Amino acid sequence: MAGQKMLKFTKVERDMPEKRPPNLRKEDFGEIYAEYARDKAAEQASRCSQCGVPYCQTHCPLHNNIPDWLRLTAEGRLEEAYEISQATNTFPEICGRICPQDRLCEGNCVIEQSGHGTVTIGSVEKYITDTAFEEGWVKPIRPHAERSESVGIIGAGPGGLAAADMLRRQGVQVTVYDRYDRGGGLLTYGIPGFKLEKDIVMQRMAQLEDGGVQFVLNCNVGEDLSFDAIRGKHDAVLIATGVYKTRDLPDSGADGIVDAIDFLTASNRKSFGDDVPEFDSGELNAEGKRIVVIGGGDTAMDCVRTAVRQGAESVKCLYRRDRANMPGSQREVQNAEEEGVEFVWLSAPNGFEGDAVTGVKVQKMRLGAPDATGRQAPELIEGSDYVEGADIVIKALGFEPEDLPKLWGVDGLEVTRWGTVKADFNTGATNLEGVYAAGDIVRGASLVVWAIRDGRDAATAMLEYLGQAADVAAE
Repeated sequence: MAGQKMLKFTKVERDMPEKRPPNLRKEDFGEIYAEYARDKAAEQASRCSQCGVPYCQTHCPLHNNIPDWLRLTAEGRLEEAYEISQATNTFPEICGRICPQDRLCEGNCVIEQSGHGTVTIGSVEKYITDTAFEEGWVKPIRPHAERSESVGIIGAGPGGLAAADMLRRQGVQVTVYDRYDRGGGLLTYGIPGFKLEKDIVMQRMAQLEDGGVQFVLNCNVGEDLSFDAIRGKHDAVLIATGVYKTRDLPDSGADGIVDAIDFLTASNRKSFGDDVPEFDSGELNAEGKRIVVIGGGDTAMDCVRTAVRQGAESVKCLYRRDRANMPGSQREVQNAEEEGVEFVWLSAPNGFEGDAVTGVKVQKMRLGAPDATGRQAPELIEGSDYVEGADIVIKALGFEPEDLPKLWGVDGLEVTRWGTVKADFNTGATNLEGVYAAGDIVRGASLVVWAIRDGRDAATAMLEYLGQAADVAAE
C-alpha cells in the first residue's frame, strides 16, 4: 500500500506553494509563499522516488530522514512525519523556510537529476511543522529528571539555541547570554520577515523559556559580564556568538555608506514596533532613495528586497561576477528580479563620490582564467569606469569573526589565522577545559542549518563531558 502512494514523479508535476504576485508582496514584509493544503502536500510528497541512496539526505547537513517523512506525509500520517522530522532537526519549520534547498537537498534530488523536477522538500518540511504547532503535536520540553550540572551558552542564535534545546531535554540547567534584547540572533534581526516571519522564531523562544532555559539578554560579554565569570558559574560553556563583523571596503567612511547588518536589524526592529532613531532619521531607511547594494550572497538579496519594500526609488545590486557565479540562492535572485531589483553584473566598486555619498565609482569586469578552486577570477576592463548614482550604499560583503580573546580579555582561547575559534570539528571542544564552540564562530559565515548541526553535535559532546565529570566527582 505504501508503495502505491509514492513514485508519482512521472505523473505528477512539481508544484511549489503559490507565490504572491510581486506587486502585492513588495508592499509588506509577510512571507511570499502560501502554505500547502493537506492534499497538495501529500501529492507533492508522493513524487519522491524513495531511492535506495537518498542524496537529499546525504547532502543535508543534518542528514534529515527526508524520504521517510515524505512517505508519511503522502500517506496522511502527519504527526508521525513531524516526529521523524524533528528527531534530527531542532527547528524544521525554520529550515523549511530559509535553507537554500536548491543547493542542498532539492538540488541533489535523484528525480531532479533525471529531469523530472525536484521534490519540494523545503515546502513540505515547513508544512509538517507548522501543522504540528497548530495541532498541538509539538511537545513542551519536560526533562525526565533534573541534573545539577549547568551550562552557559554565549549567543542565542540557531547554534546556541539548538544546543540549549538538546541539553535542557536531558535535564541540564542552561543559561543563554546574548547581546540583543531578543533571542534568535540573525534569525530575529538579520533575516527579513518575507523569508522568516518573526512569530515563527518567537514561538521557539517561548518553548525554550517554558522548558526552563534561562535567558540573560542585553548582555555584552566582556563588558557587562566577563567570560571568566561565566566560566565560573557553569560546569561547561558553549561559545556560539556567530560572526558579526562586516567585511569592509577601502575609503567607505562617507555618510550614507552602511553595513548590511545595521540596515537589516533596523528594518526588523521596526517590524517589532521598536523605536529606531536611525530608521526614523532616514539613515537606515530606503524610502524614496536610490539604493546600491554591493555583494552577491544571500545577505545582499535580503538587503535589496528589504529596500524595495521600504519604498526605494531604485534598487541596484553590484556583483563582480556574473549570474552563474553568484554565491547566493538562485531562487532569491529570481524573487528579487521579479520585485524590480536591477542586477549590475561584472561590476566592482572603486571608490565613492560625495562626503554624503552621491554615487559609487564602478569598474566593469570580465571573467578570466579559473582560480585554484576552478572559479573564474574577475579581471578589470580598462577604461570602463563610470559612476552609479546612490543615496545609500549597503555593504553586503560577508561577515568575519570579532576578536573574541581581545574583546573578552581571554588570552588562552586559541583562534585560527582567520580569527575563528579553534575547535574540534566533531565535538566543538576548544583548548580550554570545559569550553566548546559551535556554528559560524568556528566554521566562518555559513548557513543556519550548519549552525544547528554544530550546536547539536556540541551538545552531545558536552553531555558526555558532564557525565565524565560527574563520574569523577562520584569517585
